[in-house]
Amino acid sequence: MAANTLIQKLKNVGPGALVAAGFIGPGTVTTCTVSGASYGYTLLWALLFATIATILFQEMAARIGIITQQGLGENIRQRITQPALRMLAIVVVILAIFVGNIAYETGNVTGSVMGLQAFADIPSMPAIIVIALLGFVFLWIGSYKLVEGILTAIVVFMGVVFFVTALASPVNWGEVVHGMFVPALPDSSLTKGVSPVLIAAGLVGTTVVPYNLFLHASGASERFKDPSQVADARFDAVLSIGLGGVISMAILVCAAANIHGSGIAVTNGKDMAAALSPLLGGWATCMVGLGLLAAGFSSVITASLSAAYAVNGVLGWNAKLKDVKFKLIWLIVLASGCIMAVMLGKSPTQLILTAQAANALLLPVMAFFVLVCANAADLGSFRNHVFSNIAGVVIIFITLFIAYKNLSAFVASVMKLIS
Repeated sequence: MAANTLIQKLKNVGPGALVAAGFIGPGTVTTCTVSGASYGYTLLWALLFATIATILFQEMAARIGIITQQGLGENIRQRITQPALRMLAIVVVILAIFVGNIAYETGNVTGSVMGLQAFADIPSMPAIIVIALLGFVFLWIGSYKLVEGILTAIVVFMGVVFFVTALASPVNWGEVVHGMFVPALPDSSLTKGVSPVLIAAGLVGTTVVPYNLFLHASGASERFKDPSQVADARFDAVLSIGLGGVISMAILVCAAANIHGSGIAVTNGKDMAAALSPLLGGWATCMVGLGLLAAGFSSVITASLSAAYAVNGVLGWNAKLKDVKFKLIWLIVLASGCIMAVMLGKSPTQLILTAQAANALLLPVMAFFVLVCANAADLGSFRNHVFSNIAGVVIIFITLFIAYKNLSAFVASVMKLIS
């Protein structure tokens, strides 16, 4: 009976896996690699915190979607009944989604370009145009699902390769444990690298992705129709996101074991390949290039769609995929991401790190709205319990603190990209 129950739960894995595949994108590969290469195992605690926070809030989003059979945007609109507060909430959500998704889309496009450039010396502008046109075509005709599935499989395969490489690398497991459970910010002057505060915020922002909260609520409402399936959705979230967190940690550990202290400054996909060289040798560059391209392009599509779903829900449009209003939202996000990639793409790793840090700044806002919806009285016995509320509030305060500490480094990074 227990075996059958486990098999049934595994069959219901889906929305959580989509979330995990969503956050293991070019931002994760880049941020984790730069973190490990620059500061060794020191910032593993940020990934552990981010993974726990993701599981907690994505479980809330899934539960909200299952019980209400609506997306998170619709829930936010309905839960806040006072007209002025509702309008303020709608404006805040739309701004956060647009700013966050455009920043994330910029990183996705840049990651795709880095993937292409790992194979050949292609100028950035033509590569961005190709990515933009392909993204537009797949979004317009709605044939993105098969492509997304193929690209996600490539990304997952690359994650497994990182995990196996981590096990085969000369890892200092004592330092791994210390870095995971003893929070610390290293001195950036020791490596003359990217600000450790910016990287820590990026590790959080690339894992607890705000738009994934909207994706998970909608995906869970479509997959699970009965409140009794909340337990299956919770299992899905813990298993899928937990494995995603392990893969992210494996990427950081690979870079720490194989790049840290070597003098290599990670600026492109070829530099990242050094983390996989113990296992793949000369094939490492091809694997990283393919992974960055697949992760970037699949995220180009999902980030654009997620913004459209979120705005559609919070404004109460009830627009369909083929509706002009729906298409207009994803078109704005896609075009803005490509334009920003052209304008700021002279330092791709810096750009991707900054984009992830922007998500960390916006995260407390989205987490607050999830907490509000998860405590709605009409959820009955499925509303948040005391533990979930306490944990949620603690996570919000920690992310606010990280955002506060990150603000000056974020502004400095943006100014560096602009100058």
